[in-house]
Amino acid sequence: MKQKFLLTIVFLFIGKLMFSQVPQLTESSKISVLTCAAGDELYYAFGHTAFRVQDTVLGIDVVYNYGTFDFNQPNFYLNFTKGKMIYSLSRRRFDAFLYEYELEKRWVKEQILDLSLEQRNQLLSFFEENYLPENRDYLYDPLLNNCSSITGDILKEQFGDAIVFNGAYLEKQYTFRQLVRQFMNVNTWSMFGIDVAFGPNVDRKATVQEHMFLPYYTMEQIRHTTLDGKPLLKRERTILDYSEHRNQSFLPLSPLFWFIILFVFTGFITFLDYSHKARSRWLDFSLFLITGLVGVFLFLLWVATDHTSTPYNMNVLWAFPANAFVAFVIAFQDKLPNWISNYLWSALGLMVLMLILWIFKVQIFSPVLIPLLLTLALRYLYLIRYAKL
Repeated sequence: MKQKFLLTIVFLFIGKLMFSQVPQLTESSKISVLTCAAGDELYYAFGHTAFRVQDTVLGIDVVYNYGTFDFNQPNFYLNFTKGKMIYSLSRRRFDAFLYEYELEKRWVKEQILDLSLEQRNQLLSFFEENYLPENRDYLYDPLLNNCSSITGDILKEQFGDAIVFNGAYLEKQYTFRQLVRQFMNVNTWSMFGIDVAFGPNVDRKATVQEHMFLPYYTMEQIRHTTLDGKPLLKRERTILDYSEHRNQSFLPLSPLFWFIILFVFTGFITFLDYSHKARSRWLDFSLFLITGLVGVFLFLLWVATDHTSTPYNMNVLWAFPANAFVAFVIAFQDKLPNWISNYLWSALGLMVLMLILWIFKVQIFSPVLIPLLLTLALRYLYLIRYAKL
């Protein structure tokens, strides 16, 4: 144990000494882009991208990873909600980086870039300058500024117009929402939450370079990129070869299943209410309060955060924030107030407007919402009728 501890200290000391000044790479050096497979957790669902710098003569083999974050940083979840999530550039030895993917059985592929020695040293100097404590942190954006999209940004920043991203390999230019759905099943709670939180900004077509916010697209783009008119990719190899992780959707746990159950249940209760000329306050209170609170949250994501993907979110047309107030009116008054019918007709009108926006692709909504919208419409119509009694 003592020997292992001493060796660790020696390696750390040598590493610190080696990078106290940026070393000049030799002709045997390589710089490559690493692409790692998607994992089971939500934050691994799209894979990962990093840079590797190696030089056998100098004994350098390190990974520069722009996807580092710390759950324990102050106000982590609050900053995530507010769109002020801080990610960092980390630097670690390649074998330590690879160990995590071996444990999780996720494949790792390497694309060695065809760069001159001068260009390799230029990139290394950039990485080391970026790794300084005052430079390593950056404001994360899941679609526009993440560990993968930053790859294209760096190449453009360092080599300018000499770098050309050829998008001929794309079947078509997808929207950001379409790209995210390629990696997540629409009928999962995670994708449903993302669809509800995203506004119309994600329904525009991504540029060729913007497709690179997804690591798999970055890997494919490297294969179709030129530098000074020559292919950027020199050689490609698989470092870890594992099967792709496939998240299986289990219908009884899916949102569509539960929203259909809710619709059937609400229909049954509404039929009983109709038969007895009654009103199930607990059901109306629950539907109005939950949709209202969801609407308040979506409105705050729109106006009170720095997220680029959540403004102008028309999901507030069904998750109407005022429902949170109306829930208490409906729950604690024996007779419905006179204005409630106009309010409910307005709520129905907003849902019709939402459907029109969906048809004309102003904003794309989750198809999982359909039974939930039917549930709300059914109850709104019944309450309109009940208010006349």
